[in-house]
Amino acid sequence: MASPAPVSGRLPDFPWDRLTSYAAKARAHADGLVDLSVGTPVDATPEIVQQALRDAADNPGYPTTIGLPRTRQAVVDWLARRHGVVGLGLEHVLPVVGSKELIASLPLHLGLGAGDLIGYPALAYPTYEVGAALVGARAVATDDLAAFGEEAPALLWLNSPGNPSGRVLPPERLREVVAWCRERGTLLVSDECYLECAWEAEPVSVLHPDVCGGSSEGILAVHSLSKRSNLAGYRCAFVVGDERVVTELLAVRKNLGLQLPGPQQVAMAVALDDDAHVAEQHARYAARRARLRAGLEAAGFRVDHSEASLYLWATRDEDCWTTVAALAELGILVAPGAFYGTAGAQHVRVAFTATDERVEAAVARLA
Repeated sequence: MASPAPVSGRLPDFPWDRLTSYAAKARAHADGLVDLSVGTPVDATPEIVQQALRDAADNPGYPTTIGLPRTRQAVVDWLARRHGVVGLGLEHVLPVVGSKELIASLPLHLGLGAGDLIGYPALAYPTYEVGAALVGARAVATDDLAAFGEEAPALLWLNSPGNPSGRVLPPERLREVVAWCRERGTLLVSDECYLECAWEAEPVSVLHPDVCGGSSEGILAVHSLSKRSNLAGYRCAFVVGDERVVTELLAVRKNLGLQLPGPQQVAMAVALDDDAHVAEQHARYAARRARLRAGLEAAGFRVDHSEASLYLWATRDEDCWTTVAALAELGILVAPGAFYGTAGAQHVRVAFTATDERVEAAVARLA
């Protein structure tokens, strides 16, 4: 009997593997590597969150897939307090083990497959494409709704603030996309993981009443605490929105045993309830962003978009791999824009999540 085809054969190559040789070159620099590629948080997890995790460490029972009422209520309260989202209840919220897992598996858990169409932005986090490829769905990378013609995608991804470009979609554009999806019966899923990482614009959630008309019908939003609260290692995230879709996801995920661990759920609630640590971290990133942007521009780069998120979308109007190689010679590792689609072929994504010392080292080398 023939062996089944490996699932990995359906998926695109893991992009970060292509950076290996450039990372080695950058690491050989006399003053060491300045890693501005992945954008992993390096600052301490807030002490109140660490303490909450310690206090919840005695947790011998299984967690539930639906999550603790306390955690889901913290999500509802946070969205209302920080982002003006109203009309949600506990039944609209589902904690998940990191937003990447949710994004990659969402088409599978919704029962999509060959013959279904999934749309995502022209510049996009690669995992949207991975989720489509995993189930054999067709995928279209575009920012132009007209590109779909008369066809209705089963699923359309939005990402604002965007990764990698930091672009923020205005409310009127979000309203247009919501109306378009509702007319066609398309599920709209908005990746809003950088909503609190704003610098030169005011991002709005797709669930804000001015955008969705006060109804979450046909809409989901995905959020993560990895960036806003330095909780990347905790894998704390959630999906929120249309109760019918959340209920379906819950039914599938219960059968698969996909559960956010109980101690992390407690820590997540504490993190969402506290705004002080978010303001402190925002100030740290603002200072690093300003220093790094000035250094890049002084070195001949142009920074496009970048009004939000944790990245600078930089270019010297040359092939992105040429830029990656030149910066690696300086011991600086960045992400090539080609990782995020053909629209990024002449840009690099530069994260400002490194320590103050490493950011200063990068600025000195750029000079």
